[in-house]
Amino acid sequence: MSGLTLKARLYRFQRRYGHFWQILVAFTALSVVFVAGMIGYMTLEGWTLLESFYMMVITLATVGFQEVRPLSDQGRFMTAMIILAGVGGFAYLVGAFSQVLMEGHLHNFWGRLKVQKRIDKMSGHFIVCGFGRIGSVVVREIRAEGQPVVVIEHSPEALEKMRQEDILFVEGDATNDEALLQAGLMRAKSLITALTDEAANVYVTLTARQLNPEVSIIARAAEPNHVARLQMAGADRVVMPNLIGGVRMAQSVLRPTVTNFLDLALRGNIDLQMEELAVLPTSQVAGKDLMESQIRPRFNLIVIAIQKISGEMVFNPGPREIIEAGDTLLAVGRKTDLMKFQEVL
Repeated sequence: MSGLTLKARLYRFQRRYGHFWQILVAFTALSVVFVAGMIGYMTLEGWTLLESFYMMVITLATVGFQEVRPLSDQGRFMTAMIILAGVGGFAYLVGAFSQVLMEGHLHNFWGRLKVQKRIDKMSGHFIVCGFGRIGSVVVREIRAEGQPVVVIEHSPEALEKMRQEDILFVEGDATNDEALLQAGLMRAKSLITALTDEAANVYVTLTARQLNPEVSIIARAAEPNHVARLQMAGADRVVMPNLIGGVRMAQSVLRPTVTNFLDLALRGNIDLQMEELAVLPTSQVAGKDLMESQIRPRFNLIVIAIQKISGEMVFNPGPREIIEAGDTLLAVGRKTDLMKFQEVL
């Protein structure tokens, strides 16, 4: 069991450091040779720590200086082995570093460090798992609203596309705890898992819910019988893109005017927007009914629904409907009017 654990840890380190794994191995090997040589000189020759350290430096550096003291036969044999191991290890280290430098991996490594620093400073952002057909659309829509987003992806083609579009990303597997934490899961507002593999979406949902019970999770499903599974794993909402696309196409034929209006309102192609607005306890409209709040005359907004704090949805609320702290208003109006109203919320 411990052997499997050690293999798993080595594999994780290798995946984490990528092309720098060879440099790390070579450096570790040289360090082991250096420490073992010092111990050998202190044991076989009876030298002090400083003498042993100096002898190891001049031996591995191959500068040709004279030995600290005359060596015994055992000491000479050990010195020869140290030279062979040290020179071989140093040559391997130089070769690995040259390869990394020539192939541009060092530049990519520093680039990833800068990106990770930007991610570490983020809070209240969105995490999208997967940058495929669905994930790329989700990222585009979130960025269009000016919201921060981080993508977890391992496909080289998708990573290169995100580099060109200056999208923050974590290179790795979204089912890995480390990748989720690097994306800032503990500080994120929501996580959207849009992977093509249904089992992977379940695993990501389950892992994210265990790591951060407070984060909002939206999961992608391909079949209706998978919805319950994702909800049991911890998803707050499950979306089926195929079903939504089919319903949208049908509505475009059955109710084209309504569909066009919703497209305009949601995509912002006109000066009209549909927005959900959370009512805070300190809001000026908290505890008032719609008539007293003066939302329509003051801000020229239409409240078409109110989601109560209990989860109940009140459609077409009347003028005496009370707005309570914790409610969410679904309003339609111009962007400038919505922004003014958000200031009093």
